[in-house]
Amino acid sequence: MQDYSNPGQPPGTFGRPPTPAKKGLSKGCLIGIIVAVVAAVGLAVLLTLGVGGAFWLSRRTQEAARDAGAVTPGTSTASRSSSSSDADDVEGPAPTAEQSAAISGGQEAAWAQQEISWTVPVKWKEHSADSRSLLWRSPGSWDAASLIGSISPMAADFPMDISLNAFYQQAQTRKQNGEVDEVRWLKLDGVKGVMFRESSPEDADNPQRLQWMAYRTYKGQQQLVNIMLATRGKDFARHEDALYGVLYSMKMAK
Repeated sequence: MQDYSNPGQPPGTFGRPPTPAKKGLSKGCLIGIIVAVVAAVGLAVLLTLGVGGAFWLSRRTQEAARDAGAVTPGTSTASRSSSSSDADDVEGPAPTAEQSAAISGGQEAAWAQQEISWTVPVKWKEHSADSRSLLWRSPGSWDAASLIGSISPMAADFPMDISLNAFYQQAQTRKQNGEVDEVRWLKLDGVKGVMFRESSPEDADNPQRLQWMAYRTYKGQQQLVNIMLATRGKDFARHEDALYGVLYSMKMAK
């Protein structure tokens, strides 16, 4: 959530995972799970971590936004931003009773390096966290759900509004192609982003993702914030309320 050259789209499918051993996952097996899920962040996001990546993404997102009609020659940046995202189109989190109940009595998942936090079910555990990425997981092995955070620093002149509009248009295209079944503007803790949910994969052992992408300025640095809630397609319905509840609970330092 596939064309790895497209910065708005996460990657496609993974191979069918092996059956876990009855005695539990070995360290190597767990690493394999983490690598497979983290790979879902996408090559385009990883490219932004490099010096040349920011320039590449800038060019690609401007081209995509122009193709989608978000950029008209002679218009200001503010006009281009509002062309595909009026204030009325941006929703705040509105969790259902089931989604709220799924994280009720939960714990704080704090990303200290980025001052971002969520409320997650009490049995979820942190697996890794540094200044660029975070991973929390529910109990289980291949059937577990994951919270994946990724931060990509951008150049000071990076066109965040244009890029965000391009992400939205690309998600809409994926919806038309049947790859995504929900797309909307979603504001979390005052930050506007694009939320989309992938359709159930043809192979139920492949991952299905709920994703939110946004830009923020944090401590003077422009950042792409990429948040993903993922699990196998066959387990998505079982985790769905918790995934939405966790996403909607997101808090960010300004």
